[in-house]
Amino acid sequence: MARSVPNALRQIVDHKVEEIRLRKHEEPLEAVKERAAERGRPRNFFAAVTRSEKHARPAIIAEIKRKSPSAGWIRPEYQDDDSFDPVSIARQYHDAGAAAISCLTDERFFAGKLEYIDRIRDQVPLPVLRKDFIIDPYQVWESRAAGADAILLIAECLREAELLDLMILAHELQLTVLLEVHSSDNLFRVLPHVGFPKPSYTLLGINNRDLESMTTDVAHTLRLVDMIEDTSVLVSESGISEPEHLAKLHKAGVHIALVGESLMRTDSPGEALRMLLS
Repeated sequence: MARSVPNALRQIVDHKVEEIRLRKHEEPLEAVKERAAERGRPRNFFAAVTRSEKHARPAIIAEIKRKSPSAGWIRPEYQDDDSFDPVSIARQYHDAGAAAISCLTDERFFAGKLEYIDRIRDQVPLPVLRKDFIIDPYQVWESRAAGADAILLIAECLREAELLDLMILAHELQLTVLLEVHSSDNLFRVLPHVGFPKPSYTLLGINNRDLESMTTDVAHTLRLVDMIEDTSVLVSESGISEPEHLAKLHKAGVHIALVGESLMRTDSPGEALRMLLS
């Protein structure tokens, strides 16, 4: 774990440590590896969002998200476990032109479920990112066993050696890594590792959320983009809600965006995505 985890992430990461301990007790790593071995080859998440023909319009990683610590429940009806239908939302995203799906799986803070990934992947042909606070190799194996095609690694939560170990394991399991940073300092720290251990397995995400104020500003990506030589792997995350945001990113050479909360707040996330892409 990173020596200095931002306060906004500390409670989540501390809880995640205990959660992983309990999961390892409930299902030992060897059993998880056996389940992972039964899975077929992952879908190519990296190719789905970076292929050149997508650059005529942005490649959207559309997110399924019920709640967050900063926003609470995105919509009141999302509080009902029985009626919340991630597969229906994923289908809407696919029909509206999403390039890939991001699925929150943290239960305590985001009301996600790991089982959502398998349900989505069974019904929707898009590759799926497991969006969670991954800090332990156990979770990488668990992600593959659950059917994930990609995982999120947050630089602010990981020391360099931990980050590299998780990236190597992800590559061995043929998972794409979305390597996320919030600050310019962490961007400098991870830039040498983008594309490690091999090219075409790592995407670089800039999260536009300020971890002190918890506000979002798409301009954060625009301020940092000049530091990045290869913007074809760059993903702008958070705060993207209008076609103008995508236009500004596109002009700066950023062709991939992860969008969730602005879509999930509407009656029809799929229609909201169509309007965003219009």
